[in-house]
Amino acid sequence: NFAQNRLTEKECMMRAMYFESNRSSADGMLAVGTVVMNRLHDPRYPKSVCGVVGQKNQFAPGVLHKPMKEGRSKALAESVAEKVLHGARHPGVQNAKHFHTAGLRFPYNNMYYVLEAGGNEFYEKRRPGTF
Repeated sequence: NFAQNRLTEKECMMRAMYFESNRSSADGMLAVGTVVMNRLHDPRYPKSVCGVVGQKNQFAPGVLHKPMKEGRSKALAESVAEKVLHGARHPGVQNAKHFHTAGLRFPYNNMYYVLEAGGNEFYEKRRPGTF
């Protein structure tokens, strides 16, 4: 993928945070970044940050190429991305590899919610009845 090849890992992480969370929420950005890293360390997902963020139908449409127009939010995303790539994680995310917009509800019984941050709800997929 062209975009994936010319963006750095930090730029891909910034873009996921910028487009997927409330742009004023460092907490929400950190949570999104933690999900990206959780996926990166799972053999079922791509082996690079850009691969994870660019995976089809997983993150916001255009996440790797739409312009980031809000300077303060972009700067915040850059700062949080830097921290995540150096080991920072959101403790509330735990092992979650999924999130959706807060307030939505789905008829599945395998979604175990762990955190709400930055306008998103983070969850793990678990077999019903397991903890």
